[in-house]
Amino acid sequence: MPKYNGHKNWNHWNVSLWINNDEGLYRLAQDCIRRAQSRVHSSRAQAVALFLDAVGEKTPDGAPYTASSVRAAMAHMDY
Repeated sequence: MPKYNGHKNWNHWNVSLWINNDEGLYRLAQDCIRRAQSRVHSSRAQAVALFLDAVGEKTPDGAPYTASSVRAAMAHMDY
């Protein structure tokens, strides 16, 4: 499958660009990871679900937030 700027596709790239370059979204993602860690059976899926509950359906320029794209954007954040 072709890559888009090193990401799976345009949507993954766009979501990652927003989460990793917008201070508010980045801090929200980190907070979701910390909150998921504090649970007994923590998982990356819980952090993703917390993030998706807190944001709208799309990035400011229209890319949809999906569990897959958010998980990919959080992949290199501390967990």
